[in-house]
Amino acid sequence: MSFTPPTIVEAEVWSRLPDNFRNARQNDWALLNKPGQEIDSFIEGPAFDAQGNLYVCDIPYGRIFRITSGGTWSLITQYDGWPNGLAIDAANRIWIADHRRGLLRLDPDTTKMETILEGPVHGKPFKGLNDLTFTKNGDLYFTDQGQTGLHDPTGRVYCMTCDGELVQVLDNVASPNGLAFDVDERFLHVAATRSNNIWRMPIFKGPAASKANAFQTFFGTSGPDGLAFDSKNGLYVAHASLRGAFRLNPMGELTHYIKSPLGTTVTNIAFVPGEKKVVMTESSTGTILIADVPETGKPLFASLPGERMLIQ
Repeated sequence: MSFTPPTIVEAEVWSRLPDNFRNARQNDWALLNKPGQEIDSFIEGPAFDAQGNLYVCDIPYGRIFRITSGGTWSLITQYDGWPNGLAIDAANRIWIADHRRGLLRLDPDTTKMETILEGPVHGKPFKGLNDLTFTKNGDLYFTDQGQTGLHDPTGRVYCMTCDGELVQVLDNVASPNGLAFDVDERFLHVAATRSNNIWRMPIFKGPAASKANAFQTFFGTSGPDGLAFDSKNGLYVAHASLRGAFRLNPMGELTHYIKSPLGTTVTNIAFVPGEKKVVMTESSTGTILIADVPETGKPLFASLPGERMLIQ
């Protein structure tokens, strides 16, 4: 181990949810997650399309927004659900991990919404989906977090293969949240928010997980949330109570800390396509942050070359 102190990177405010979309009030999501608070938004799930537009979801109010490269917000759709994570496929369709509704798919041009999976799955209802990611061939991995934690370590990770087969990969995680594969897609990393660590495991044919271990452990009143890899296998971890995000090298050592200029609830992180920059959601203030980082991100699934199978 090097024991070298991490480089501190100061993030800046890039854009914020416009005031005309804010109306603080109590709601069902706040009663469950932020009791006693009036919430005007809780922004998560940043995902870029191949054209460079950024999409985010607003969990309490079931909203999906598109933000242009110039920072202009537009409401794509609002529906009766709690959208938590977004991923965009090669056909520019937005896949949504929804806590209430299951796995959904949205066409941002027509605003047509489809339900792909709502449970029960293998005889078990979903606990509450949280986040999702594509592999290069079009397999879709997603987390089923619900209200699990150390008191109830039964959160699940699923894979829906590119030909539509659904496989349960894990069923014993204390609050599975963000998930990401390394550059070579040999190892899956899962943020276990309420045990405050990152799980790392090889994925074998099936798909099947094996030898899961705690890659890095944090502290705080909440835990790691969204994950993203750069092109050099640096893992970026958005932490929902430590005022920023961390970069870990392939050994799990902390190399960089990206510090938020406001709020403490940095929930998700995504690379600006083709640039050595990341955006982060500071959910408590409805703000999108931006920061310079050492490397570019992994290529977007939505813009990978070649033919890939996609779930129809």
